[in-house]
Amino acid sequence: IRLWQLALAEGREDLSVCVLEKGAEVGNHAISGNVFDPRALDELLPDWRDLAVDGAGAVPVRQPVTKDVALFLTSATGGLSLPVPPTMKNKGKGYVISLSQLTQWLGAYAEQELGVDIFPGFAASEVLFDSSDGGEGGAKGKSEAAIRGVATADMGIAKDGSFKETFTRGIALEARVTLFGEGCRGSLSEQLKKRFALQEKAGADPQTYGLGIKEVWQVPAEKHNPGEVWHTAGFPFDSATYGGGFLYHMEGGMVALGTVVGLDYANPYLSPFKEFQRFKLHPRVKAVLEGGQCLQYGARTLIEGGWQSLPFAGMKGGALIGCAAGTLNAARIKGVHTAMKSGMVAAEVAMASLAAAGEGEGPVDMAAYDQRLRESWVGQELYEAR
Repeated sequence: IRLWQLALAEGREDLSVCVLEKGAEVGNHAISGNVFDPRALDELLPDWRDLAVDGAGAVPVRQPVTKDVALFLTSATGGLSLPVPPTMKNKGKGYVISLSQLTQWLGAYAEQELGVDIFPGFAASEVLFDSSDGGEGGAKGKSEAAIRGVATADMGIAKDGSFKETFTRGIALEARVTLFGEGCRGSLSEQLKKRFALQEKAGADPQTYGLGIKEVWQVPAEKHNPGEVWHTAGFPFDSATYGGGFLYHMEGGMVALGTVVGLDYANPYLSPFKEFQRFKLHPRVKAVLEGGQCLQYGARTLIEGGWQSLPFAGMKGGALIGCAAGTLNAARIKGVHTAMKSGMVAAEVAMASLAAAGEGEGPVDMAAYDQRLRESWVGQELYEAR
C-alpha cells in the first residue's frame, strides 16, 4: 500500500507491485485475536475510520480495549490480581481485533483501490540471485550476490518424484526489490540471514523464540465483557520456565486466549500444548469458557530477541520486514504495528533507491533500510524495551 501511495505521488503509475500469499486467501495465516496498536495504521491511512471497500466493508478495527487485567496465577486454583505493567496498558490506546479480518481488508484495499497484484495460494520457495552478482554461475562470492526475485514451488509432484497429470511448473518472479515478510523463522529469510551473515553484520545476539498457542471461543453473552484484556503470569508454568497466558474479549461474543512459552525451557517433558490445556482448566479461565464453543485454533513461533537480536535487514535487491526482521516487541506482546511500520519504511527506501538508480532492470541496493528502520519509532520502541 505504501509503495503505491508513493508511486502515485511521484507519477510512477508504471510501477508494478506483486504480493505472494501462501494461504488460500489473504488472512488465512494470520491467527485471529489480537490487541492492536493503530499507530502504523494511522500513518498509512489517516482516514481509515471513514474508509470502506466494496465487498469488505469498513475497517474491522472497532472494539476498543475497555479494561486491562493482570493476574498472577499461583496454582491450579489460586490467583492474585497485580498492577498492570506500563507496557501492557492498552485501555484508551488499543483495540481488540481479528487479525485475519484486518489482513483481508488491507488486501482488498490494496487490490481495489491501488491495483496491487495479490496472488493467494502461492508460496515463494526459492530466492533468485542475479548471476552477474554472484548467483548461480556468477563470478562473485555468495556474500556479494544480489537478490533478483523469488520462484514459487512446482506443484503436482508425486511422492516418488514423478510428475502427476496436474503438474505445474513453478513461476519465477523477478523484481528490482523483493521484500521478505515471512514472519518468524521463514525459510527464505533464514537462508538470506545465513548467506549474507546478517546477524554477524549487525553485531546482533542470537535470536530467541517462544511458542504461542491460541484458540478463539464463542462464549455465553453473560460471560462476555467486550474489550477486556487479561495477561497472566505463573501457572501453568513453574518458576524456571519463561511464559504466560492471555485472554482477550473480542467483539461478537468471542474470546481469544492462549499461552506463550519461551523455547529455552529446560524441562524435556514439558508439553506446551498440555500446559495450554491446564491453563484453560484454571477456575478463572474456565469460568469464562464454560458453556462456550471453540471456533478456531492455531500455533506459531514468536520472535522474542528484540533490539539486541535485530539482524542487518537490508541487502542488494531485497530486505527483511516484520518478524522476519525481528520487530516484535515482546515486552508489549505486540508485533503487528511494528511489522506494518517496517514495511512502510522499506517502501520509502525502495522508492528512493529506485529513483537514485534510474531506469534499468537490475536490483537496487536496500542497505540504507537497516539504519532507517533502527532510527524509526520501531527501533526506538525496541530499544526502550531491551
